[in-house]
Amino acid sequence: MKTIGYIIQKEFKQIFRNKAMLPIIFVLPIIQLIILSSAATFEVKNIAFSYVDHDKTSFSRELIDKFEASTFFNVITEFPSERIANSAMLEGEVDVILEIPQYFERDLLKNKKTNLLVIINAIDGAAAGVENVYINQIVRSFNKNAQTNLMQASDINNIPKNILSIPSFWYNKTLNYKTFMVPGILVILVTMITLFLSGMNIVREKEIGTLEQMNVTPIKKHQFIIGKLFPFWVLGMVLLTVGLIIARVLFNVPMVGSLALMYLYTSVYMLVILGIGLFISNFTDTQQQAMFIAWFFVVIFILMSGLFTPIESMPQWAQFLTEFNPVKYYVEVLRMVMLKGSSFIDILPQFIKTSIYAIVMNALAVWSYKKTN
Repeated sequence: MKTIGYIIQKEFKQIFRNKAMLPIIFVLPIIQLIILSSAATFEVKNIAFSYVDHDKTSFSRELIDKFEASTFFNVITEFPSERIANSAMLEGEVDVILEIPQYFERDLLKNKKTNLLVIINAIDGAAAGVENVYINQIVRSFNKNAQTNLMQASDINNIPKNILSIPSFWYNKTLNYKTFMVPGILVILVTMITLFLSGMNIVREKEIGTLEQMNVTPIKKHQFIIGKLFPFWVLGMVLLTVGLIIARVLFNVPMVGSLALMYLYTSVYMLVILGIGLFISNFTDTQQQAMFIAWFFVVIFILMSGLFTPIESMPQWAQFLTEFNPVKYYVEVLRMVMLKGSSFIDILPQFIKTSIYAIVMNALAVWSYKKTN
């Protein structure tokens, strides 16, 4: 144990002496968590809305007023013709064009029905789908009011009773997207910083020649590996602590569950990431190579973790691959414990899979590490 302690002491001294590494460890994650948590949003607001009103009646004006009153739409202007409106969308000035046909009010009064043309910029398909939902809600509200106004006095009593649904939002009552995003962003930062630093650390020893000196010493393989990786395990836990403090103080993210449970799972998850970092370093000769390979895996892990895209929406083959993604389990556990207050029994499947992952990755990393006495 003394030997491991000396190696750990040496590693901490090296880390704190490297002035270029300290900002990467402590400053950049804080800045990234603050910026990314505010920028990465699924909300669709300030939709640039325009319209072409061929009718210019009280009914068409009432419909436009509903869009102007909406908090989601920013009514830019009225275009005199469809051609000019389409040109504005082509230039990126507007996102939605509503075309109200001629005789809009007359057809409602006479035929009790009419048509509207809605043109939506669908380059971003997800945003376009949300915009379409907003538009349909406003049109349905207008249509309901119009039908009521068009009914005869004798028909008022025959209006069908509507079913009123009262939603109850659990775990995120204010529907704040930051409550959903902050735990995921924290997972990414803890993963990236720990993986990059642990992977580059041993490679750096190769580059400066000190690894060969360590290899010819009586230090055992397991002593060397534990001593090299333990400081980064500690740094990962420190990053989690700082991230949780920022999430609570700055973003007011609720923490319903047990902090001890989060730290317990993170301690096992860190072993997975450190094992991957050591495994990468064993097959690379320069820090640049280690960085590229680590970044390759991190991008795949992040995109297939369910953070930005629901796993249920992925193809079957992609859903199968996510079973081998440790980041997926960490995102699930952190959200379950922080937001739902899940217990150890609730996260037991993820805990078992992560533990197996840690054993396998560290076994491969130790096996692939070559030490000559």
